[in-house]
Amino acid sequence: MTEIIEHESKLSPAATEFILHWGNLGGQWGVNRSVAQIHALLFVSDRPRHAEEIADMLGLARSNVSNSIKELLGWRLIQRVPVLGDRRDHFAAETDIWEMVTRIAAGRKAREIDPAEAALKACVARAAHDPQLSEGAKVRLTDMLDFVTTMSRWHDEMLAVPKPALMRLIKLGAGVTKLINWRPGRGKDSATDARKGTDDDAAIGL
Repeated sequence: MTEIIEHESKLSPAATEFILHWGNLGGQWGVNRSVAQIHALLFVSDRPRHAEEIADMLGLARSNVSNSIKELLGWRLIQRVPVLGDRRDHFAAETDIWEMVTRIAAGRKAREIDPAEAALKACVARAAHDPQLSEGAKVRLTDMLDFVTTMSRWHDEMLAVPKPALMRLIKLGAGVTKLINWRPGRGKDSATDARKGTDDDAAIGL
């Protein structure tokens, strides 16, 4: 396990705690701990840092830092920043929380959801012509593909929504159900329920 040891006096206690926790979270998300710690260090840094400095502050091998920086650049979570009078590459993190989260989400979707969707499409197509596969199994595969495709499309559409509008939608929380006239127990495809819901909402002033 990568740990920040005592000689890194350049790091404040709060920064050290954040870097360690972010590294642990990265491990739980399937991200290399060193990658997550370097990202955390650059996120709390007030200036760009070069690879040797990062290695010294975190107690990491230079090769480890180099590989981790390449991965972070690939995720677009950090960027190269020129520093006058220094030929070494310096790096700074994206500090806009919204940009950071959307880039992580987009990266994970490209690496995990998109390949899963493609694989499911191939499986469903093959299943349609497989006489040895039960009809129930075919339905379950199709349902899984429909769910993944719907969530993938939702993700892409939400990223196209202006940030202020999306933040307002997120802050609505469960209140968003009022926008779609949904009530517990209502049939998802029932036009009668939908009309009744509209009448009910009008009656109570929604």
